[in-house]
Order: sequence, then structure tokens, then C-alpha cells
Amino acid sequence: MQREPGRPKPSDMDDLLRVTGLSKSFAGLANDRPIEILRDVSMRLSAGQSLAIMGRSGAGKSTLLHVLAGFESPDRGEIRWEGQALVSMNETQIDRLRNRRFGFVYQFHHLIEECSAIDNVSLPLRIASVPRQSARERAKAILTRLGLGDRLHHRPSVLSGGERQRVAVARALVHQPACVLADEPTGNLDEQSARQVFALFRELAAESGTALLLVTHDPELAKGCDRLVVLENGLLSES
Repeated sequence: MQREPGRPKPSDMDDLLRVTGLSKSFAGLANDRPIEILRDVSMRLSAGQSLAIMGRSGAGKSTLLHVLAGFESPDRGEIRWEGQALVSMNETQIDRLRNRRFGFVYQFHHLIEECSAIDNVSLPLRIASVPRQSARERAKAILTRLGLGDRLHHRPSVLSGGERQRVAVARALVHQPACVLADEPTGNLDEQSARQVFALFRELAAESGTALLLVTHDPELAKGCDRLVVLENGLLSES
């Protein structure tokens, strides 16, 4: 029996993410050849798995995350999330995928300064049309788990760096996404705060079965993930 056109192969469905032959270049200076950032990158990520991506500054780690999330288009290659190819989706479908199935954490928290912690964390649920009261209850529960039960109504400006990043982690996880893409999520914290935030991050992600795709320069954080890959000269290799 032939597979329906466009339907994922059964083997594709075993992976949350499957990347094959991904390449990405950027224009160089005038009269220079394009600079190849990613070269024939292939990788897989299973549901609930954590994967750390390491590499020197400028190696293309953040670019890889942007391409995987559909913020930038690759020059070549295929990206499949839960069996569906990104190239087959229009912008509305990609936005829906990001809003419902992804969470994001960055080195700088990117919280909405005018909103309280609980309102920042409620945002992904409100975008998903969860009623306001239910969204706030879920936001309160995860913030309390992260040790911020007494900071629910504080704005980012009066929170410490570690507290702001905990709010960002809560916002990324509150809607129980399939995967969180984290770009140096503790890079702006001191060592002790970084360890505490990441430990809570991993614990909550594991409880909800959320996969973690982590870009980090910190080998200790990378060791806390299930797998480690290194990006060097555009090539990705398992460590």
C-alpha cells in the first residue's frame, strides 16, 4: 500500500525534530563570497529529550535555533517537527506552531516591562485563548514552583536578574510546549544563580515531557543534558 503524498513516513514520526542536510549562508562584504554558517547539518531530537549545542562565539549556534524555529529560512535541507516539514507551512501555520508547541528562553529575559510577573507568564496561555482566570492560576502555580510565589505582582524592573530569568523560564514552560528552545538562558547570571535556574528548568521540563534544545557556552550546563553536540566550522558533531 502506497503512502499518501505529503504524509510523513512512520520513521519520521518517531522524532520530535528531524533535520537533514541543513545549510545556511549570509552575504559577505562587497565582492566577497557568501559566508557559510551551517553546512549539511543533520540532527534528531526525541520527545522529552534534552540536547545541548556548544561551540565558540560566532559558530552559528543562535542561527541554527532561528532556522529550526522558522524565523529564518535555510538555503538547503529539511526541517521536520513532529513529522511535518517546515517548508510545507505558510507563515500563519509557522506562527501557530511556535505559539502552541514551542517555548523560548533567551540570555536576556525579554519580559514585558509594563506587566507583572504573573501577567508575563500568562501571556502564552492568553494567546492560546485560555480564559484569563485559568491562565493566571496556571501562571501562579508555575511561578510558585520556581520560588516566586511572593513576587507574582512585581514588574521586571524590581526583580533581580535571577528572578527575571525564572519568570522567563516559567513563561516558556507554562503552556507545556513540545520543545523549549533556549539560547544561553543563564548566560547573564552568576554561577550560583545559573545552576539554580537551570536545575529548576530541567526539573519542570522533565515533569511535563518537554524537550529542551539548549545553546550554551557552559560545559557544566551541557553535561546536565541527555546529549551534547558541538557546532564547529558549520558542521555539527556528537560529543
